[in-house]
Amino acid sequence: MIKIAIVEDSKPTREGLERIVSLSPDYKCVCACTTAEAALRLLPQHQPEIVLMDIQLPGMSGIECVTRLKELLPDVQVIMLTVYADPDRIFSAIRAGASGYLLKRSAPERLFEAIREVQAGGAPMSGAIARKVFGYFQNQQASVEAEKLSTREREILELIIAGLSNKEIADRLSVSVLTLRWHLKQIYKKLHVHSRVEVVLKFRPA
Repeated sequence: MIKIAIVEDSKPTREGLERIVSLSPDYKCVCACTTAEAALRLLPQHQPEIVLMDIQLPGMSGIECVTRLKELLPDVQVIMLTVYADPDRIFSAIRAGASGYLLKRSAPERLFEAIREVQAGGAPMSGAIARKVFGYFQNQQASVEAEKLSTREREILELIIAGLSNKEIADRLSVSVLTLRWHLKQIYKKLHVHSRVEVVLKFRPA
């Protein structure tokens, strides 16, 4: 069973997330906190594998909390939750160590998909956020490096940014997962990255 922790100051939202997590026999909410400060104190005791974190918390922000939490629990995966698809916060959260970024209005099914994606090493994003990220890709310096990619590699890159899993991309392009993995290695090599999260980071200058 995968241990989930929730960091959310809004009681209705926090309790709603707890109910959603309880719907699956594969997940268990081991801790629910209202502040970043409480999370940093309590989460190391509960050792969650995945944290659902509000980006805008009272006191210490969710972004700063991610930075400090990763120092305490290096292997924990954090999915940021927010009301607005704010590009600056998206990239700040990713730089802080977040593994995914979803809008709070995302359906329960999308939340479960995001948790599964994070478990599989992916970087889930809701559609609205993915579009903003790709907008940066089209306009920022990263597009220079992307010119090294083949047409098929660019197709795959767009689907990665859109948040699709490896299997979904393979199905969409009618190729095997093994072939897709080969393409991913070529993409990472040409962009000088090692993961999906690093791919996202290439789309925004430091």
